[in-house]
Amino acid sequence: MVIAAAADRAAGRVSRLVHLDAYVPRDGESCWSSTTEDYRQAFVSGSASCGYAVDPPFRQPDGGDPRRRPHPLASLLQTVRLTGAVGHIARRDFVYCSGWDGTPFTDLRTRLAADPAWRVHDLPTRHNAMREDPGAVASLLLDEGT
Repeated sequence: MVIAAAADRAAGRVSRLVHLDAYVPRDGESCWSSTTEDYRQAFVSGSASCGYAVDPPFRQPDGGDPRRRPHPLASLLQTVRLTGAVGHIARRDFVYCSGWDGTPFTDLRTRLAADPAWRVHDLPTRHNAMREDPGAVASLLLDEGT
């Protein structure tokens, strides 16, 4: 959500946008409206302890990255306002991490793969691709062999 809004406001100053296993919002959407029902329920249950922050889920066998922190619930509900400038960015890439069950990005991958304005890449990692395969992520970001 954040990179789409920032790129939209930086009209003309961004030449490439890479969404790494992330939501790609349209104007008026939020993380809440863009995700699956399973994730909405995870947001609610993950905020039960305090009501305002969502605890990070433990999806990975090793318990996940120890740097993970709670995420403000309100930021998942807030809608993004886009002017349409993000649609004029010359290159837009979406990286789909296919190695985890329950990914909320499957439908998004299908939508973007059908859109000629997007390049879609698949990585066989879980969501934290930078931790699992930093070389593959760096290759995609540097556009080596893609």
